[in-house]
Amino acid sequence: MAQETIIEFRDVSKVYHMGDSIIRAADHVNFTVKKGEFVAIVGQSGSGKSTCMNIIGCLDVPSEGEYLLQGKNVGEMDRDELAEIRNEMLGFIFQQYNLLPKLNLLENVEVPLMYAGVPKEERRERAAAALEKVGLGNKMKHLPTQLSGGQQQRVSIARALAGSPSVILADEPTGALDSRTGREVLRMLQQVHREGNTVVLITHDNGIAATAQRVIRLDDGHIVYDGPVTDPNAFVQPKIYTEEVAQ
Repeated sequence: MAQETIIEFRDVSKVYHMGDSIIRAADHVNFTVKKGEFVAIVGQSGSGKSTCMNIIGCLDVPSEGEYLLQGKNVGEMDRDELAEIRNEMLGFIFQQYNLLPKLNLLENVEVPLMYAGVPKEERRERAAAALEKVGLGNKMKHLPTQLSGGQQQRVSIARALAGSPSVILADEPTGALDSRTGREVLRMLQQVHREGNTVVLITHDNGIAATAQRVIRLDDGHIVYDGPVTDPNAFVQPKIYTEEVAQ
């Protein structure tokens, strides 16, 4: 049986007007992501990867073309519909964790569930289960300031998982971490994927992208490679994380 398509870009372009200039941040981009895939979208600054991330995350809409999230055309949605689909279908992991300092870990993980209208008892159970899954079940009452950077990023992974989203969207998730802690977070993302989750990783670092199964490489708003990480054409720089993360 064919895998379900979760994400589909059909000739997606994003155009910005800067004075008299027209910037095509994404230029007729086409790709699909199937349920259960672990895909890295990689590119340097200005390549279009952040634009694609914003569109995938329903934070922006295409200027041209169509973006379908589980068959729903995101470009036809209003602001309220975009907010609803973000809450229901997407789990975000950001570089800077975005934890609320006055809330404990359990409360932080509960926040998106609260916005999604999940009843108090259920959201508490789901938040606790997610924190257990990332190895922080014994720190639920701690504040974010009492944790290391790696632990805070694990809280953000738990927060993303608690909503049982269709897609986990990780934007430079190791950018604020040292290399050892970054490898731990990447191993956790690999485990999240092995448990059946669809993961899309956005990064400028080829070594980090190499921990995924498939790479979409962007340059100047165009896809220049889309295929397995094992293909020699997947990267233009050495893979520095792969062996250590796999250990």
